Amino acid sequence: MTTTSSDQHREIAAGEGPVSVAIVTVSDSRTPETDTNAAFLREQLDRGKNKVVAYQIIKDEPDQVEDMLDRMAASDAQIIIFNGGTGIAPRDTTFDVLNRKLEKTLPGFGELFRMFSYDQVGAAAMLSRATAGVYRGKVVISTPGSNAAVRLAWEKLIGPELQHLAWEVGR
Repeated sequence: MTTTSSDQHREIAAGEGPVSVAIVTVSDSRTPETDTNAAFLREQLDRGKNKVVAYQIIKDEPDQVEDMLDRMAASDAQIIIFNGGTGIAPRDTTFDVLNRKLEKTLPGFGELFRMFSYDQVGAAAMLSRATAGVYRGKVVISTPGSNAAVRLAWEKLIGPELQHLAWEVGR
């Protein structure tokens, strides 16, 4: 079997230790007690021996999203995961703020997320504006706020590449 540079990078990244992650839930109704997405992400991160270094719930207001992005980018987090606010309803502004602020985009994240999502929800996958990129030396990932979407993003995209993403942005 041939080893690819991605395989080599993953191997190097695995030796770098735990990844520091910030979780931001964008919701007008969730509380820390009802935030099942954050609970799921914490469980997955703990299982992988990674660290949640910050957690916040904010309303889907552009100024709150922008402020939280800046605050989390100034934290010890290597990766910032936003969940919620990626749809096309008038209240969904997370994508719009992040899209303006990202210094580098990872178009493949949104493309792959929608491809995997299509298998679950059919053509409705096109309504998702899941995105990812780099801002101030941090990987920023934004997923829809449904439990199924967060689980899908974690299992298919974020979890398998978490260490690799943190290593790449930090090298």
